[in-house]
Amino acid sequence: MKLKSLFISLWITLLVLGLGHAGWMLWQQPAHGAGWAVVVALLPALTFFLWLLVATVARTGATLWPLTAGPLIGLVAWLVSDRASLMPLVHILGTGLAGGLLYQFWYSRFNREQSAVLTVGQRLPTLQFAGADGKAVRTDELAGPLLLIFYRGNWCPLCMAQIREVAGQYRELHARGVTTLLVSPQPHENTSSLAQRFEVPFLFLVDEGNRVARQLGIVAENGLPAGLEVLGYDSDTVMPTVVMTNAAGEIIFSDQTDNYRIRPEPDVFIRILDQAGVG
Repeated sequence: MKLKSLFISLWITLLVLGLGHAGWMLWQQPAHGAGWAVVVALLPALTFFLWLLVATVARTGATLWPLTAGPLIGLVAWLVSDRASLMPLVHILGTGLAGGLLYQFWYSRFNREQSAVLTVGQRLPTLQFAGADGKAVRTDELAGPLLLIFYRGNWCPLCMAQIREVAGQYRELHARGVTTLLVSPQPHENTSSLAQRFEVPFLFLVDEGNRVARQLGIVAENGLPAGLEVLGYDSDTVMPTVVMTNAAGEIIFSDQTDNYRIRPEPDVFIRILDQAGVG
């Protein structure tokens, strides 16, 4: 996982540098064919990340076609340009094509084994977290059905969008007697700021040291993009996971996605609860 941590930070940096180089070429010569080829190859990927940040996107498809099509079109554009330098080709094939394929089919996937502890029909083991105020919260002390969402942290835009979706459902969840637990290994101050941002009657909890994530087999070692440690995050994080139980503590739904960009739709939770006769 350490390679993945380094990859994502390095790739985004190379995308910015490659587009900067293309901009310099076009500033020198606005009709520079190779410069435009680099822009076509790299802009879709950088636009994708900017889109995640500003559009509150909770999920994407498994395959991101623009990230592959852009570099291929850029390659064709480079082939018909003057080809005075090979550096644009490095941007197109290395940063654009290879980087996009690695992101989609290697970085985004956990290759995780499904946790037997979280199998539907099993009883959820007693889990202990720390509340935003630092006080212990145990699942066996919570009455009624539970919805547990394990998210990576405030730094993850898809996680924040997923929480926003669920926050919009809180009345429907509350009407069914569901207690919602939002769990992350991030620092307490980050969790407290998240709770203040949404102001919904959920439990915003911290899994200190990923203790529960390791107990459940859902920890992502070195899952934090390199460099974010300076913001106080631990290098180990959690694989996005959703678990729902009935009032008896039996698991009625478990989503252990193998791709951090693919997460359950929000209406799934209500449908599962209704099918289980909860509420």
